[in-house]
Amino acid sequence: MQSFNPYTQKIIQDYSEFSKIGLQEKIEATQNAFKIWKETSFEKRASLMLNLASLLKKNKKSLGELMTNEMGKPIKQSIAEVEKCAWLCEYYAEIAEKTLQNKIIETDASKSYVRYEPLGIVLAVMPWNYPFWQYFRFIVPNLMAGNVGLLKHASNVSGCALAIENLFYEAGFPENVSTTLLVSSKNTAQIIEHNLVKAVTLTGSFAAGSAVAALSGKHIKKTVLELGGNNALIVFDDADLESTLNTVVNARYQNAGQSCIAGKRLLIQKSIADIFTSKLKEKVSTLKFGNPLDSETEIGVLAQEKFALDLEKQMNESIKMGAKLMLGGKRENAFFEPTILINVSEEMPVFKEETFGPLLGITIFQTEDEAIALSNNSEFGLGVSIFTENETRIQKMISSLDEGAVFINELVKSDPRLPFGGIKNSGYGRELSTDALFEFMNIKTVFIK
Repeated sequence: MQSFNPYTQKIIQDYSEFSKIGLQEKIEATQNAFKIWKETSFEKRASLMLNLASLLKKNKKSLGELMTNEMGKPIKQSIAEVEKCAWLCEYYAEIAEKTLQNKIIETDASKSYVRYEPLGIVLAVMPWNYPFWQYFRFIVPNLMAGNVGLLKHASNVSGCALAIENLFYEAGFPENVSTTLLVSSKNTAQIIEHNLVKAVTLTGSFAAGSAVAALSGKHIKKTVLELGGNNALIVFDDADLESTLNTVVNARYQNAGQSCIAGKRLLIQKSIADIFTSKLKEKVSTLKFGNPLDSETEIGVLAQEKFALDLEKQMNESIKMGAKLMLGGKRENAFFEPTILINVSEEMPVFKEETFGPLLGITIFQTEDEAIALSNNSEFGLGVSIFTENETRIQKMISSLDEGAVFINELVKSDPRLPFGGIKNSGYGRELSTDALFEFMNIKTVFIK
């Protein structure tokens, strides 16, 4: 297992994978931690969570640099990610106890109510694109609910994974309530199958999610899956032009486009297509590439060169099918230029597939119904952004689009206060908001007569 800086092309550190015995010991230690943690008061949990938030804020620069070095994210975006994790900790420290109170229900019993009890160990299989946020948005609500977590992180961000484990320890949490497992993907199955592991959450590809869901189902274990998206950005002719342009650029190119909720398919109404694409090209061409540790850098490298190669293949195949290169298109090692393709049709890879990098395909539509059909023509259903000032149109679009989230005049984004998750091949279950507190709980009915 290896941590590798995609910008400098240098190895940061090699890590040894856990042995079967070492893995067994870690899982058993986490189970022992659960026995203590589930009896810990909400007040104590909240206090420790606020300690964690303070630590994140205090160390945001060094943690941000670690993230940037391991996967190439511009440093300003890395620091913002750490700050968002701190906000998450503060949010759940405030709401968890009230949300998880027993729910009294009037029946013919003397007393009847619903009680919420943690399941135990939950395995989190996490990706590299948001090394802190992806795990924190799972572990924070689940710790507040009384569960404990095993983190199987992407191997290229093993440094981040170990730093996360250490943060919980420094904040005063009992040892092993959040445990990092250094294991490869091929050895994840033995963790899922372990009798002490009660549930699994995964953020990643459809193929990975399908495999995890199948194995978890075989062992009757609850899963939550977030499997990426192919989000549309739908721009109508009454949209605020300048504001929409800025939002579209941010939605597609932040984190070098390596986001499940990035806007990946730009659908523009025909009457404004020429002026919008012209101005978009101008804005995208000014994005600054450079050392990700430079605070002025806006576009970093992709996390690995193979991801840039995959993106290049999707682009070239789409061009062979009739798409035209409007901007960018060049690749060097793990860097891929911010790129725009026009004349994109529904059968092309850049329309059908998830493009995980700074590549935007543009498709033109004329009517609302055509825009809806184009947006819904996807195997994914994570989110969609609509840009319009027409209230009647907004209500029609909200009810007609097959998505887990609809954002009006804004990019799709995660917020601790709002449920996050998708439908179709984007997965199932919800993270964040109050919903996250219930995903891995035993909802126990109590009837007293």
